[in-house]
Order: sequence, then C-alpha cells, then structure tokens
Amino acid sequence: MTAHKTLHARAAEIEQRLAEIERESKKATSGIGFGKRIGEGTNIAVERLKDVSMHQGLQTELANIKRALEKLNEGGPMRCDGCSGPIPAARLDALPWAVRCVACAV
Repeated sequence: MTAHKTLHARAAEIEQRLAEIERESKKATSGIGFGKRIGEGTNIAVERLKDVSMHQGLQTELANIKRALEKLNEGGPMRCDGCSGPIPAARLDALPWAVRCVACAV
C-alpha cells in the first residue's frame, strides 16, 4: 500500500472513531441525573475523562496525518517539522504519519 493510501485509510479510521466517541458521549451525558446510586456518577466521570483523552489523542494523530499528506504532496524527502532534517525511512515505515524525527519527537 502506498503512503498516501495508508494515510488516507488511517485518517478515515480516526474520523470514524472520533464520531463514535462523540455519539457515545452525548448518550452518556444525557442520562446523568440526581438520585443515582453513590459511585455511579464517579464511574461516568472516569469514563468521560477517558473518552476526552482518547478524543484528544486521535485529533492530534489526525492533524499529523494531514500534515504528512501535505508533505507528501510537496514532493521530496520527508523532513522533520522540528529540525528540518530528514525523517529516516525506518521511522516512516513504523509511523507513516511521523512529522518529526525521533530526537524532535521526544
């Protein structure tokens, strides 16, 4: 599979997962009310925090995918957004949406 196809496929997966999280979030928060058993509100809050964290991570990954696609469309070697050095092929094989070299990503 080409880099473009890989990135587009992953972006579609992420967009689908983001939509699922948003749908589930709306359903979960619509049922919150007073009179619930003690601890149930805490469980809902923990689940909500987990979903928010996952949503943010997926949005970051999607932004990196879009940036990687821009770089591919520009042509030439993939260069790090941090130091402008080349991003090694091994890194791109492992993480096709990498927009920073390992040193800058840390």
